[in-house]
Amino acid sequence: MVTPYYPKVGMFLGHIKGESKIKYMKSFFLTLGLAFALMSFTFQAPTDAIVRSLKSASSEQVASHFDDFVDMKLLEKDEVRNMGRNQAALTLKNFFAEKNIKGFEKISEREIGSTMYMTGKLLNNDKGFNITVMLKQNGGQYKIVTLRIN
Repeated sequence: MVTPYYPKVGMFLGHIKGESKIKYMKSFFLTLGLAFALMSFTFQAPTDAIVRSLKSASSEQVASHFDDFVDMKLLEKDEVRNMGRNQAALTLKNFFAEKNIKGFEKISEREIGSTMYMTGKLLNNDKGFNITVMLKQNGGQYKIVTLRIN
């Protein structure tokens, strides 16, 4: 008796014959396609909401991410430490209005333990301003604890 020759299709399909091989191939490719589809979803970085609020140039939205106390340094002014959330929100609102801030461009982000640093550029009609934001994890969310604008 002559045994039929089956070309090597793969290690897991070499021993399967006929219609069953098609079923296995269909389920294999379906599983592979589903795996790729699930991997294509992107996860939001913890700073995405803060970046969106800076891009919208809304000082109120940015202030919603402030911790209870914020250290703030704006341009040629002295640094103010442990500024309350409301006072920091007003200071930022005045700065955004005075300098006509239109948006934000993120340059880099780095995480060290429960602290994250983000740098970027606040955009206006002129040259813009460099901004450095230090965030600390508080209750599962990152909160702004230091804001420096140069």
